[in-house]
Amino acid sequence: MLKKILLSLLAVGIMAVIVMAVLFFFAMKGPDLSKYQYLKDPQISERPNQNMLVVETKGDPNIVGAKAFALLFKAYFKTVKGGKMQIPRARWPQDLGTSLDEWVGRYALPVPETTEKLPDVKLETGSKLYLAEWEYGTVAEILHIGPYNKETPTIERLKKYAHDNGYYITGLHEEEYLKGPGMFGPGDPGKYQTIIRYRVEKLPVEDIKKTNKE
Repeated sequence: MLKKILLSLLAVGIMAVIVMAVLFFFAMKGPDLSKYQYLKDPQISERPNQNMLVVETKGDPNIVGAKAFALLFKAYFKTVKGGKMQIPRARWPQDLGTSLDEWVGRYALPVPETTEKLPDVKLETGSKLYLAEWEYGTVAEILHIGPYNKETPTIERLKKYAHDNGYYITGLHEEEYLKGPGMFGPGDPGKYQTIIRYRVEKLPVEDIKKTNKE
């Protein structure tokens, strides 16, 4: 079921909206990409929970996604005065079969743990702005280099790695956008860099043996 959800997500072009939505971030100096190249090979690691500023909106992501990210960055700069710019992320909680008009996207930026007050910003109809703790713990991660609509093989490689090492996916599909479009256009999609991430849990030994036989 999860595989179908992910393929459905990619099929409708959800990630295509990121090309225009995060211009605010990529117009600035981006992160040091050399720090993430080890993720070209899938990894299982531990991450602490993270306090996040979240814009949640319902609707076709290809229509509402750009406005959601614009609102997120506006709210961030009002919330974290003089703070270091963070890398944007997104999570997708929708179920297979949900119409695009009913899809929910959670667009987020990390904020300090001491953040308690939300800024006064005008919300789009149907959008919500809130603080939330995103749970992590044990995660499976991989670095995808290339266009957003070419992620399927990378996702499958990550899922196979997790399965082969005795883990099953428990969390939502999450993406962290290291490098994307530039200030004056999409640039070269072949050079985009995106971390794909899932929360995972270790299977009991007897279940590992069972799944390896299937």
